Amino acid sequence: MRPSKRAPDALRPVTLERAVSRHAEGSCLVRFGETHVLCTATAGEPVPPWLKGSGRGWVTAEYGMLPRAPNDRMRREAAAGKQSGRTQEIQRLIGRSLRAVADLPALGEKQIIIDCDVLQADGGTRTASITGAWVALHDAITWMEARSMIKGKVLRDHVAAVSCGLYGGEAVLDLDYAEDSEADADANFVITGSGGIVEVQGTAETEPFSQEQFDQLMLLARTGIAQLVELQKLTVA
Repeated sequence: MRPSKRAPDALRPVTLERAVSRHAEGSCLVRFGETHVLCTATAGEPVPPWLKGSGRGWVTAEYGMLPRAPNDRMRREAAAGKQSGRTQEIQRLIGRSLRAVADLPALGEKQIIIDCDVLQADGGTRTASITGAWVALHDAITWMEARSMIKGKVLRDHVAAVSCGLYGGEAVLDLDYAEDSEADADANFVITGSGGIVEVQGTAETEPFSQEQFDQLMLLARTGIAQLVELQKLTVA
């Protein structure tokens, strides 16, 4: 039995609330159960120097966790003077996931920066960030289109993410912290609306898991991401 009493293939309650930031060109407050992430998009920034003259745009992301997002206060990374390896890895994942569904030449030499700030953490902060960041990116692109800042269609597909794991010998979808901390294996899946795989991050915490078990996790992930993509569609409709 899962601590949350959810069925193995059940997501936590998920909500996507858009336009929550007064100043950002796109924004979304995403909730996966008790994990809450504020995603904001800044549109029309200059591209990085290495892209100047290329005719291509760029989509990137920054990720951070507020000091009291976890159970115990964590030190601000700004106070430490550097980002942790975990933070850098997650924000690069978010950026890669969004660029996988963006036509960068259609964006022109403009950059969109997505900030994902974890307000409350209960497992799955990176997957929630990716799912909410797509909504913020969508609205930032719509804002740019309304001002004739871009000419082509930039967004080619949806993208969302979810975690799956082996808990108590059973494959389960969308782990919260209680499950993630005790899981025998866990994996994060980033998949597009059309079913393309962007990234899979999987780890065995105890013994190696089998191909059959991995296939079970992949099937759960596809089921969950299909639901998340439908929610994205309803949110931006």
